[in-house]
Amino acid sequence: MTSPYPAALGSLLDELDPGLQAYFGELPLGHIGVGRGRFDVIGTPRRWLWPILRLVAAEGIATPTWQRDVEFTVYNRPVAGRRMQRAERQVALRAGTWTMVDAIAAVGPRSVLVDDVGRNRRLRVVLAASVVSGALVLRSTRVGVRFGRCRLRVPALIAPRVHLTERFDAARSQQHVSVEIDVPFIGRVYEYSGWFDYRYLREES
Repeated sequence: MTSPYPAALGSLLDELDPGLQAYFGELPLGHIGVGRGRFDVIGTPRRWLWPILRLVAAEGIATPTWQRDVEFTVYNRPVAGRRMQRAERQVALRAGTWTMVDAIAAVGPRSVLVDDVGRNRRLRVVLAASVVSGALVLRSTRVGVRFGRCRLRVPALIAPRVHLTERFDAARSQQHVSVEIDVPFIGRVYEYSGWFDYRYLREES
């Protein structure tokens, strides 16, 4: 088992819409998962946040923009011998292609979902999973930031709150992803949402 989702979701996996089973199930040996689609929106219209986002854009965490109808491709790769999956999302922004990276794993005896975001895994988000009307809903329960070898937990009073929903629309035969990040006392600071098609492709050696 290399996908973190069967371990973390347990019986909830069977409650997912059948159209999501490929995305959250086990990748066939020697294959990667590839999704191609368009974001309806990505970034934040709060331009005063853009200087902060520039600091993390190069790490593949977030990008200082506010754009609509943006093409993207996501590549999901399993990590052999671990319940972990690495993802790269290549986003075709007007300024050029930007890549978001993360690695999500099922950690510990209780198989808690932990998402390390950024090329240097600078941001760690612990997630609680639920299934609502066939859609997977992930909500952050804890956020940490790494400085060198030290990882600090962000106090709950000011920690960003991440809300992700993955659902499948049978009428469109497409998957929809929505990610919203809110900060207490500020509100929405970042988001992206869009539609995509997903399939397995053989990994080139």
